Amino acid sequence: MPWLVPFVSVVIGAFANTSLAASPAQVLAATTAADWRTPAPDQTLLMELTGGRKVVIELAAAFVPRHANRIATLTRAHWYDGLAIVRVQDNYVTQWGDADGTHPLPAGITKMLAAEFSQPAMPAGVTFTKLPDRDAYAEQVGFASGWPVAMDKANGPVWMTHCYGMVGAGRDAEADSGGAGELYAVIGHGPRHLDLNITLVGRVLMGMEHLAALPRGTEALGFYKSAAERTGIVSARMLDELPAKQRPAVEVLRTESGAYTAWLEARRNRKDDWYLHGAGHVDLCNALPPVRTR
Repeated sequence: MPWLVPFVSVVIGAFANTSLAASPAQVLAATTAADWRTPAPDQTLLMELTGGRKVVIELAAAFVPRHANRIATLTRAHWYDGLAIVRVQDNYVTQWGDADGTHPLPAGITKMLAAEFSQPAMPAGVTFTKLPDRDAYAEQVGFASGWPVAMDKANGPVWMTHCYGMVGAGRDAEADSGGAGELYAVIGHGPRHLDLNITLVGRVLMGMEHLAALPRGTEALGFYKSAAERTGIVSARMLDELPAKQRPAVEVLRTESGAYTAWLEARRNRKDDWYLHGAGHVDLCNALPPVRTR
């Protein structure tokens, strides 16, 4: 459909009230290779679960440099190998790690790590794309080079937000008690009340179905009652540890691109055949940049 191409370079909001407005799927179909980015192999890991199920996680090094480095270090030491998913709480999180505290950390690695709940300002080199709609938790929200973020003023602290598929580092009561030995992924409606209380470290780009569809734990907070109920982690590897042919070919739509702007407007003003009413708004967690595999 050659008529789709112009919608990529023009903000679709101008066409929102006409029958010519493209759907989100049509916008994506008209994208070019330049509209997509490939996550850095040294900041992306592949976690394989029992049964050959694979999960790809990109780390947000610009926002959480200490935690991203810690997770990469533990991954390169193969520390996560043999651990398990220990908690699945319905409409909340799936958590994995060393729940029993029997897996010694590599030499030189401390158990605790200083929290990185926010950054004092937008990190250098990061492009912020502001969402046009109001947010219940912050004055401004949008995407910083693909990461969902919030802030209360343009030049103030900025923090990543708890949306579906985001990955965080579990902690105890003390703010600095999370050392990336316990990680979790959001599997339900975005628990934004956790923002600024836990360090978010990245996002699941592929394999969310393997985390979200697991049996729910029956103990308090969704923990499994016995070790036999847990799903094992066979291995975790940074992508740059793997031969090129073994790396999942994952791409993320650039949120600073015209294609994302067009896709966002198509999401805000749905004109697909099925929709009788376009909301005219979108929630931050419903505007996460699309991911595709090649």
